[in-house]
Amino acid sequence: MATIDVIKCCHDSIRQASENIKDAIVYLDAGTAESFQFLGAFPLLLELGARAVCSLENMSVVDKVVDWNTGSDPASKIVVITSCLLSDAHRYILRCLSALQNVHCCAVYTSISEVAHSAYPDSPLGPDAFREYETLLNQDYEELVKKHGRPHTVVKESGLKEGSASEEEGWSELTEIDDDSSRDYGISNAKLRGEDYFSGSEDVGQKLVVSVHHFPLILCPLSPRVFVLPSEGSTAEASLSAEHESSISSGLPSLSTGKLADTEDVSPGANLTAQFLYHLASKMDLKLEIFSLGDLSKNVGKLMTDMSSLYDVGRRKRSAGLLLIDRTLDLLTPCCHGDSLVDRMFTSLPRMQPVSSLSLLRGSQSQLKIGPHKVERASLTVQIPLEKYIVQEDKESNFQLLENIEAFLNGWDAFKSDAPSADFMKFRKDLKDESCFQLNESKLLHGSFVSTDNFRGAPYLEAILDRRTKDGAMLIKKWLQECLRQESPTPNLNTRPGLASKSELQSMLQSLAKRQSSLVKNKGIIQLAAATVHALDESHSASWDAFNSAEKILHVNAADTSQSLAAQISDLINKTVLGASQGQKHNKSQGLFTLEDALLLTVIGYILAGENFPTSGSGGPFTWQEEHFMKEAIVDAILENPTASRLKLFHGLLEDLAAKTKSNAKKEDPSGHSDGLELDDDQWDSWGDDDTDKDTSKDETYSDMQLKLELRDRVDNLFKFLHKLSGMKGNSALREGMSALESRRNDDPSSTKGLLYKILTNVLDHNAIPGMEYHSSTVGRLFKSGFGRFGLGQAKPSLSDHNIILVFVIGGINAVEVREVQEAIARSSRPDVEVLLGGTTLLTPDDMRELLFGDYSHI
Repeated sequence: MATIDVIKCCHDSIRQASENIKDAIVYLDAGTAESFQFLGAFPLLLELGARAVCSLENMSVVDKVVDWNTGSDPASKIVVITSCLLSDAHRYILRCLSALQNVHCCAVYTSISEVAHSAYPDSPLGPDAFREYETLLNQDYEELVKKHGRPHTVVKESGLKEGSASEEEGWSELTEIDDDSSRDYGISNAKLRGEDYFSGSEDVGQKLVVSVHHFPLILCPLSPRVFVLPSEGSTAEASLSAEHESSISSGLPSLSTGKLADTEDVSPGANLTAQFLYHLASKMDLKLEIFSLGDLSKNVGKLMTDMSSLYDVGRRKRSAGLLLIDRTLDLLTPCCHGDSLVDRMFTSLPRMQPVSSLSLLRGSQSQLKIGPHKVERASLTVQIPLEKYIVQEDKESNFQLLENIEAFLNGWDAFKSDAPSADFMKFRKDLKDESCFQLNESKLLHGSFVSTDNFRGAPYLEAILDRRTKDGAMLIKKWLQECLRQESPTPNLNTRPGLASKSELQSMLQSLAKRQSSLVKNKGIIQLAAATVHALDESHSASWDAFNSAEKILHVNAADTSQSLAAQISDLINKTVLGASQGQKHNKSQGLFTLEDALLLTVIGYILAGENFPTSGSGGPFTWQEEHFMKEAIVDAILENPTASRLKLFHGLLEDLAAKTKSNAKKEDPSGHSDGLELDDDQWDSWGDDDTDKDTSKDETYSDMQLKLELRDRVDNLFKFLHKLSGMKGNSALREGMSALESRRNDDPSSTKGLLYKILTNVLDHNAIPGMEYHSSTVGRLFKSGFGRFGLGQAKPSLSDHNIILVFVIGGINAVEVREVQEAIARSSRPDVEVLLGGTTLLTPDDMRELLFGDYSHI
């Protein structure tokens, strides 16, 4: 039986567009570029005949002279592949058409279906969205040409220097037409009557041909069976919950209450997620039986069931079970710093800045601001600092590496190809003056993860995705040794058996990257090894290990009493105060934990308390006295260092506290008033006026008191939010049912396994999951309502009946859950079962802290 493989399925989907891709300039938006990077799809696009692959948001007039196929004729068509709504990508598509010359054919591929476009809030497009947009784009392009004339010729006899002006002109034209390109478009009667486009212009050429297609498979596969959605795609950015009593963040589903919302009132993220999963199953030829856990998942399941038809059910497809799970059913797992090498990498490595943020910087009139229906996700494109780990101390080899980089970049620097780069001249000077070559500030060498790079058929990222930190480092060490043996029959390997240390990995990494041919050939393992060395660096590993130790202590105290758990949380908060005061005294950075870190640990403690002490207090799991000590600890921490927290809860208050702290410090500083002669006339006028001093002191005291009272009110709101997290009333039935199943199997009650592991273990053991809802298909409902009365009804199916199970977590997954899913499969007696795991995004503890306390929090 053929195995499921999302990477192969995505590649097949790209090949289906080969007719339009051939001889075209392909433009990818940020979300699609992120997806194609993990897919390894860039060579495939060139194989299909693309002239060039370019960025949609960072479009340049130079794009049309880059031709990998060395075609003699200028490009006459472009292909735009976007993971966003057409209304969001429109301004960029229009800019491409206005800047490029001789383009007569434009094919637009979007991952958002026509139904999703019409259902999205504030969308200007209706049910026939694609045809409407074809007319709309032609209309706006006609207006643009009439307003600005034919786009200027860029390639002239004088060379490409004139192109820089045209490039800036493209941005100025874009901002001028922003009001037109983002409005609710109407189609004039003249356009519908088929008037000739660009009438009145003799050199316009033939009419622009626009076609819009649905391209659903834009996703980021971490392995052939694990995927997430691109961070800047509309589906991942769409809000999952509006602000109400049960919601905690726009980027997470609401807490389950058992009450389903009307499908017309569901969040934009629910609609887009349902559309994506429906078309994913269709592309993979899967006939889905849908099961759900959680309120939002049930709504998504209902939407998908409503989209099914008799035609879909009757086709010959492989049967599969789809399990939808709300992330809020298990907030503990993504908040904790588990033992996962991939999670450490994504936490420690810097991320690519979102393209939408860059656009806001380039154009002051840009309208790409994050709206009420969007959540900005952390980019999946990491920046691995290769220059930090592959550069050696040998000056000659460093100089050779510098020359290679310079030759490569100068080949692309068309505007300055005749003159050496000033930056490289500076680097040459630094080589003579310094004993070590440093490229840290230049940021020339960066790597990133690619799912398809492999060693002897085993994809690198897939192999370490479910590995613990030590096991993953050992595997990478083994790969490096084998690669070095292939490059040199007698490699000089001074390695020790046992655990892989940072110094060993770095020395092997430098040896493998010494020669340019070896660097290019083994770039996959080199990038992964550099990311591992970066994650194992003491500056990053110390913080992660400290978090892990603190979380283990919280788990131990949660098994004891609420008093010991509350005392441990207060102690963690007090340590942030001590670290901040010592850092200020010695002009050093703070300790391992900041106040924001302590609040994330407080969330973990409250969730654990809600599971172990659900009836300790009237409003929460702790008594009033225990909570009072925790509140006072947070208030003291903020008063000690008001600038330590950037949380949404304290916006507008911390600035006043910081200003008050500075003014008090100036008054207490004797050096500021050491000179008694520094007195002005106003001070002489108030000489001996005791009442003035008293009134001033009273006002200051009142102001201080008012700030502290406001701060205490904010902290009270914080603990109401924590009560909401610890309560999670909709989870009580699921939690009690899972505990009963665990006791029946004699599992360790102190196990810290996440919800996905527990659910899959019971599903594969054919145990019923409490609270899981089955969504009947069209034929199933027909049998139930019509033929059931004649004894032709069907038995209710079970998720365990399927050999293919697709698990999708609405809100996101992390790498620890990938490992636990594999452990659950290995533990079962069903080696034939195939589990495909997906999620809205890849979550790290930092992402969870931002979702719970950041700008998108409903605190």
